[in-house]
Amino acid sequence: MTAPPDPHAPLVLVLAPLGRDGPVVAALLRRAGLRAQLCGSLAELVAGLEAGAEAAFVAEEAVLGGAAATLEAWVARQPPWSDMPFVVLTGRDGRSAAAAARERLVRWLGNVSLLERPVQPITLASAIFAAIRARRRQYEVRGYLAERERAAADLEGLVAARTAELEAANRALRGEMAERERAEDALRQAQRIEVLGQLTGGVAHDFNNLLMVIAAGLEMLERRSDPGERRRIMDGMRQAAARGAALTRQLLAFSRRQALRAEPVDLVRQVGGMRELLDRSLRGDVDVSLELAADLWPVEIDPGELELALLNLAVNARDAMPSGGTILLRATNASGPAEDGLQGDFVRLEVIDNGTGMPPEVQARVFEPFFTTKEVGKGSGLGLAQVYGFARQSGGTVRIDSEVGRGTTVALLLPRAAHIPAAPDPKPASDEAGPERPRRPAGHVLLVEDDDEVAALVEQLLGELGFGVTRAASAAAALGALANGRAIDLVFSDIMMPGGMNGVGLADEVRRRRPGLPVLLTSGHADAARQDADAAGVVVLPKPYGLTDLAIAIRGALQPRRAEARALAGRTPV
Repeated sequence: MTAPPDPHAPLVLVLAPLGRDGPVVAALLRRAGLRAQLCGSLAELVAGLEAGAEAAFVAEEAVLGGAAATLEAWVARQPPWSDMPFVVLTGRDGRSAAAAARERLVRWLGNVSLLERPVQPITLASAIFAAIRARRRQYEVRGYLAERERAAADLEGLVAARTAELEAANRALRGEMAERERAEDALRQAQRIEVLGQLTGGVAHDFNNLLMVIAAGLEMLERRSDPGERRRIMDGMRQAAARGAALTRQLLAFSRRQALRAEPVDLVRQVGGMRELLDRSLRGDVDVSLELAADLWPVEIDPGELELALLNLAVNARDAMPSGGTILLRATNASGPAEDGLQGDFVRLEVIDNGTGMPPEVQARVFEPFFTTKEVGKGSGLGLAQVYGFARQSGGTVRIDSEVGRGTTVALLLPRAAHIPAAPDPKPASDEAGPERPRRPAGHVLLVEDDDEVAALVEQLLGELGFGVTRAASAAAALGALANGRAIDLVFSDIMMPGGMNGVGLADEVRRRRPGLPVLLTSGHADAARQDADAAGVVVLPKPYGLTDLAIAIRGALQPRRAEARALAGRTPV
């Protein structure tokens, strides 16, 4: 009695419909320990393949011809890992038709082994076991592919989880950054408040002193009839106004709102010309000496800002010498290796004093804005900040070397100019004594100014120059005055005005409506709108200005129109 086959043994399908090949092969496979399933048709064979058989034994006469289309379709739609092994039993028919059919069978079955009749049992068993081993390797590949898919799915899950974690971390980081920005804004606001507190201690006190000089001087002018006393009072008022203008320039230079107008400058002439200014600004016990190299290069700087920087340094040096001393202004050419990261040729301009000097902790902060060691009301803390800003904006730098009890040296490195400075223009004699009042009317000015007190003063200045004045308080009112067709020789307008149009916009509109009508602008912060004014081709007269400054600016604005009028008057009529 034959033992029942192992249910876990490999299953082999057998399709041999003719003769006894099928039962014989099945019995042989069962004796070899395999499970053998006899199939009566191709449909049954395909069903067994789909059920999970591991190999198939097929007689060629069962699959030749059109009836094998079902099996061919199953073979074609196998998954990528599957390549079902077939063992095909063939005959000895060598005719060309049979050979061609056999080749086609091998081609579409793919993984096929051919056994020619008669076949030995051992050969059949070897071929079947080889087919089973090949199928088992395919199952392993299937397992690897499935494991890879599971790993890929797990990896995608991990990536998704990590991405979610990163997004959460990014959201938290963005929240922290926003919170930090809010904290920094609060800190900056606190610093602004602190700066304002420092500023009010010095600058506001200085301005109050200046206003007191002017206000008290005006009152004293009403009480004095002696020309000499009145002249001294007026000189004091002029000096107070000049100090206020200089302090305003310091504020603008510190805030980087004042644009530098660099030009080639001869330091020998520029610094030498400041000798009188320095002598007036310093005490009688402070001497100023100059040591300027004869071959000194010209420098590319703003000459007005240079004078302000030297004046600030000289005043600081004076205050550092309470018992008097000497201030040395020394200038030499500095060429060769880079200094402080700068490349190129520079002029080294030094301000040297033999005063009290400063300790390292003060020296480290001297260029900070509003930092001062002076008493409240004795300094704004902007002087050295202006010097630093001027040097850096000019393309150079500033260094300070100081020692307690041995004095201080402040060195400005200023870039060498590529061109020779122009010779100074001689001042006309009329500018020295101020412009004289014309004996005949000089023309009519449309004055655009919203401040009543300033407008009243400018009307008087224009009257001194011989001009009639029509005043408008806004750009819209000025355009209305021009629309009346009245004779206007010059539009003189403030830049900052109420309404939707400033002075630059008014100038453009005036030129559109009345081409050729001169426009002159003025502003207490002229550099804020200078770029727009330059683009529009309009001259800006900075405030504060005096009668002479106004006369020169008006003369320059009217010169092209008067030249055109003289040219038209000189034409010969046809």
